[in-house]
Amino acid sequence: MPLLPLLPLGTPWTTGATRVALLGSGELGKEVAIALARLGVEVIAIDRYDGAPAQQVAHSALTVDMSDARELAAAIRSCGAQVVVPEIEALATDALEAVEAEGVRVVPTARAARLTMDREGIRRLAAEELGLPTSPYVFASSPAELRAGAEEVGLPCVVKPVMSSSGHGQSVVRSFDELDAAWRHAAEDGRVDRGRVIVEGLVRFDTEITLLTVRSRDALTGATVTSFCEPIGHRQAGGDYVDSWQPQALPAAALERAREVAGRITEALGGWGVFGVELFICGQEVLFSEVSPRPHDTGMVTMASQRLSEFELHARALLGLPVDTALRSPGASAVIKSPGASAPGQGARFDGVAEALAVPGAEARLFGKPEAHEGRRLGVAVAEGVSVEEARQRAARAAQSIRVLL
Repeated sequence: MPLLPLLPLGTPWTTGATRVALLGSGELGKEVAIALARLGVEVIAIDRYDGAPAQQVAHSALTVDMSDARELAAAIRSCGAQVVVPEIEALATDALEAVEAEGVRVVPTARAARLTMDREGIRRLAAEELGLPTSPYVFASSPAELRAGAEEVGLPCVVKPVMSSSGHGQSVVRSFDELDAAWRHAAEDGRVDRGRVIVEGLVRFDTEITLLTVRSRDALTGATVTSFCEPIGHRQAGGDYVDSWQPQALPAAALERAREVAGRITEALGGWGVFGVELFICGQEVLFSEVSPRPHDTGMVTMASQRLSEFELHARALLGLPVDTALRSPGASAVIKSPGASAPGQGARFDGVAEALAVPGAEARLFGKPEAHEGRRLGVAVAEGVSVEEARQRAARAAQSIRVLL
């Protein structure tokens, strides 16, 4: 399909502006908005609630029901955006397909957004169409089907809603007695209750990585090219990432295979931009897990480790500009989570920021989320170091220095 032509970039708030609509305005969208604004792009931040992080830095903001296709399409049309950048999975993809048919470009494509918002769509593409190795899996639409799926893949297994992110609604099931609770948790805590889950066999992996994969326009030939950032290792708790580091050392054969898998899945999805490809490394073997057609939360480490962060890479790639995935130094990130809920209208306050910024090589990013609840990610510390170990120690010290006051 035709991609965005290379045209002179306009000036915000003028008739010649280059306008990009962000769909979803969380912490990742906030950094994308800043990266786009530095290139002179006018950013319209759209989300389901007022005061979302990217809305605080964008040129304008809209609050709509992101799951209502008519309302979302009307919002995109009303702001005059030439490019739409989905930042979350829980979207009415019918709206994306409608505006794409009208000539608005969706990043990377409306089809990619539709497939990757649904674990069933992307898993069937990867495993059944492309033949990529994955964990054993079954989809289930009832507690009875869930039990049959667990029997098929074996225990322990992982139960996830077909639509969710950041571990929402995910359970590790170690006995059949836990299946009913896992079904309820998927329905109640997932982003959208589709009444359907994926049951995956628990993979005994050596390392879980994110391989940021960038599809962009070659400046000399105009052809679409694929480039890779250094692998990112990460640690999760409850299905949500708590810290990440780059580079994650891999055997040469595993690295080559990881790039092959990431290249194939992103080529199948098409378009330009950053893709966060999640992979399990099992010795020399690589299993595909998931892919996000946008910057990845574990990739926040790139704000310390790379010459261009994943957000700058995304902004450049979607505009057809040259990219550079070079590593600047080893780096790490550590999240800052809320210990509880904030009072209505008050939000969280932060103490210890001076101590965090006094850690050598460390920086802090406070997201500005208007409400806090227990376990919600409110910020991240990133740090560079002469080694991954030093960077991880610095990031952890900086994150631990910041105290969330409610």
